Amino acid sequence: MATSMKIDLDFKRWSNALAGQFKNLDPKDPSNWPVVPRYAVFVAVVGVLLVALWFLWLSDTQVELTTEQEKELKLRDEYKVKLGKAVNLQALKKQREQVLQYVTQLEKQLPSKAEMDALLSDINQAGLGRSLQFDLFRPGQVVVKDYYAELPIALRVTGRYHDIGNFAADIANLSRIVTLNNLSILPAKDGVLSMDAIAKTFRYLDADEISAQRKAAAKKGPAK
Repeated sequence: MATSMKIDLDFKRWSNALAGQFKNLDPKDPSNWPVVPRYAVFVAVVGVLLVALWFLWLSDTQVELTTEQEKELKLRDEYKVKLGKAVNLQALKKQREQVLQYVTQLEKQLPSKAEMDALLSDINQAGLGRSLQFDLFRPGQVVVKDYYAELPIALRVTGRYHDIGNFAADIANLSRIVTLNNLSILPAKDGVLSMDAIAKTFRYLDADEISAQRKAAAKKGPAK
């Protein structure tokens, strides 16, 4: 019992002494404060600074977190696109092969430069085979495009209506691509008709022409 009373008295004396250090403090001169108030203020200032720095750090972290979340969404979308391509890769390869085969078939319908004379002969024979008379058969200037060359041929044939129609069908059925453009059919003498047209045939470019086209495109530079 005596020990308990002694502890209570000592604690009361210590607490009074501690409280006394916080009395009559001069706020203008903290350096003269007792030890406990000075350390208490120091701890409080440090605590405030730590809290402020903590919130500032959290703010920067929040911005960084938001940025990374946006990156995550973007990467997920890219992953879905790439995954879709990967899943369909074999089908896409098959489609590519089919397209290449189709392009090859179309290219085979375009004569080379060496085959142009034979094609012109085929057009002439198609008319003669239908008993048509050629009043004009004049190849024009070759027009070189990006991937092919175009040869216009001015035609004027005379003959019966059905023979002219069959001639047009024969031209359409040639193994090479030939089109009839700017058709004009007028009556001529002795009940026959006269047809004026521009036959256009196409051929693929040879290696030298392709090289020349690429050089010309490089000189022009990218389109603005």
